[in-house]
Amino acid sequence: MNRYERPTAQGEAVIQYLDGDYRLLKPGAYVRCAVTGKQIPLAELRYWSVERQEAYAGPEIAAQVYEEKLRRRPAGS
Repeated sequence: MNRYERPTAQGEAVIQYLDGDYRLLKPGAYVRCAVTGKQIPLAELRYWSVERQEAYAGPEIAAQVYEEKLRRRPAGS
């Protein structure tokens, strides 16, 4: 390693998901999709739920979780 290289974080990160952003609580290289368990590199993390504090591997999975939430909502809400 030379002086311009930074050590990269290894393992799973711990993240607080915010609206449009997230806060890294524990450094890591990835987070896991809450539905599939797939590793999502932090550089590719685009979809998450602030309410549920969980990450999703892609837009289809995020939409699926959102639709399930809507189905479980009581009528008139």
